[in-house]
Amino acid sequence: MAGEIPDLICQERAGTGKGAARAARRAGMVPGVVFGGEAEPLAIQIPFNELLKKLKAGRFKSTLFNLKVDGHDDVRVICRDVQRDVVKDLPTHFDLMRLRRTSKINLYIPVEFVNEGAAPGLKRGGVLTVVRAEVELMVTAGDIPEKITVDLSGKAIGDVIHISDVALPEGAKPTIDRDFVIANISAPSGLRSSDAEDEAEDATEEA
Repeated sequence: MAGEIPDLICQERAGTGKGAARAARRAGMVPGVVFGGEAEPLAIQIPFNELLKKLKAGRFKSTLFNLKVDGHDDVRVICRDVQRDVVKDLPTHFDLMRLRRTSKINLYIPVEFVNEGAAPGLKRGGVLTVVRAEVELMVTAGDIPEKITVDLSGKAIGDVIHISDVALPEGAKPTIDRDFVIANISAPSGLRSSDAEDEAEDATEEA
């Protein structure tokens, strides 16, 4: 289970329709709506600067939030759409969807590398090159893993770690079909240089 689901603090918005939305924008707010689940749609709003900050931080549409609105129970939501001004590219409206614990969603899960001391390739001076520090997985909303773990035990220089080499949490699967690379252990730069020099000398002798 993810250790910390971030809060998304919003306010209930009085009224619906274009007039109410315009009034919210004039007050420095971005209007939105929460839909789905067993409850009726709820008109909400969030301070413009707060939403802009979250959008700039990235992954707003693939992050699970704990929505807090005064007078309503907290609920888990995910963003389904952010509408923007066609000229200024600034947010003008957003849609959130309530999630049941059994809902399937796509989220980016961080990758943790363990047992570096048990990797012969790293002991010899090899370098761990991380290709993906996080992986997009389809997970169940009620059972979101905090991270996925890559065991580096026994890994040598030249070894490549694919997603198929990683034990994923039960019920989780990658959103990408191909067996993509997560990391590799490459030779230290000094060793690569000497190898290149050896190859150059061999080529010179053959010539």
